[in-house]
Amino acid sequence: MPTRRDLIAALEGAAGREYVLWRPEDLAVYEFDGTIEKSMPHAVVLPATTEEVAAAVRACNRLGVPITPRGAGTGLSGGSVPAKRGVVIGTGRMRRILEIDPVDRVAVVEPGVANLDVSKAAAPFGLFYAPDPSSQQACSIGGNVAENAGGPHCLALGVTQNHVLGMEVVTAAGEVVWLGGRVADSFGYDLRGVFIGSEGTLGIVTKVVLRLLPVPASVVTLLAAFDTVEQASETVSSIIGAGIIPAAMEMMDRLCLQAAEAGFQCGYPPDAGAVLLVELDGLPEAIESEAARVRAECLERGAVDVRLASSDRERALLWKGRKNAIPALGRLAPNYYIVDGVVPRSKLVDVMQVVGDVSERTGIPIANVFHAGDGNLHPLVLFDERVPGMTERVLDAAAQIMKACVDAGGTLSGEHGIGAEKRQFMPWLYGETDLENMERLRGAFGNTGQFNPCKLLPGGTGCGEMAHQAAAVRAAGPDAYV
Repeated sequence: MPTRRDLIAALEGAAGREYVLWRPEDLAVYEFDGTIEKSMPHAVVLPATTEEVAAAVRACNRLGVPITPRGAGTGLSGGSVPAKRGVVIGTGRMRRILEIDPVDRVAVVEPGVANLDVSKAAAPFGLFYAPDPSSQQACSIGGNVAENAGGPHCLALGVTQNHVLGMEVVTAAGEVVWLGGRVADSFGYDLRGVFIGSEGTLGIVTKVVLRLLPVPASVVTLLAAFDTVEQASETVSSIIGAGIIPAAMEMMDRLCLQAAEAGFQCGYPPDAGAVLLVELDGLPEAIESEAARVRAECLERGAVDVRLASSDRERALLWKGRKNAIPALGRLAPNYYIVDGVVPRSKLVDVMQVVGDVSERTGIPIANVFHAGDGNLHPLVLFDERVPGMTERVLDAAAQIMKACVDAGGTLSGEHGIGAEKRQFMPWLYGETDLENMERLRGAFGNTGQFNPCKLLPGGTGCGEMAHQAAAVRAAGPDAYV
């Protein structure tokens, strides 16, 4: 069996002594992401090149050590938490924007580049990168690829899957390959598409070719205030039913509004039961007409006020509140647990009623902020982890909400991934044959069980079942998982 000394020496040979961490005080920041999962790795290696990534992977494989890829650590499903300890391979040093091509409208970047930095680099050419997670100032492109990240402006334009043309990857076997290229269409099996959203179980992306889009000629942002979440939810379907597909359509309930307004003074109506933030973009003539129709739909469904942002500054302030609504909830509780589920738009009202019922039944406050246009819900369960037994109660409540999403014809994740936290729920959606085929796909990329283990799929040798997962499954009902 290899010793710790053997492991550290092998990693230093791959990336250099300076970029291998093994002291407990250095490892502590790599034991968690944006969830409540925690597990400290034995070592962390921070390669700077594709060759160094491949060398680190091969070294770990040779020693039989589990590998966990990690981007910026902003994930919300435990995907970058080293469940079986081992080695974390972080891409934080790979931060170069290698190319901005305004003719082909592509960017070539390394995985550690922050999402927002791509649009900043493309702005002088009148271009931008569409997927915009709320954490876009911090989250990395590599992590976005792993989770198939979305964002508020993905309603009309699509998520990461729709904007990655190709990528260089180091497979779980340590081989360097290209999937896709610089054009949207390619023949044969879509291995690029298979890799996107695989949550670090197939390999590590080391270069990404991104599709860039022209900056819209005109943008209009509307804020509609409602007395109830139900009215706002009904309006979402009403707007899209009228043939209008906004660039973004976001909803926040009273708890989120109060927290965001207290933190950022965005001009939100704090007494509203809910607001819709609707953004339209395109040619000025078309946008004016669509804005009038959206306003009419909102008023018809009970909006007490609808206003248009009068300047770029006001528009930016409205979006600042939305982008920071989740961290602003720290004003209301020491901790929050974010749920990520998707339901058909026609079921928004029903599922939001379930969320309210769960909150009332458990006595736990639940705030709501979500991508309403595509039915991607983000209920935030507010709690204090210092209260004995509270974490388990919170996870029970979250499991009930997830089950309601699935029962309504939805799915387990819209953008945060399955990771470690929801893998035991996968049988709600997939049969044994489906799950077996997903498992077999990992083998095609060289993953024999040690590459980001205990993620995405239920079970797994040596993974066990964390106590909170078992409790959450029980809370969702006797048919939750067998």
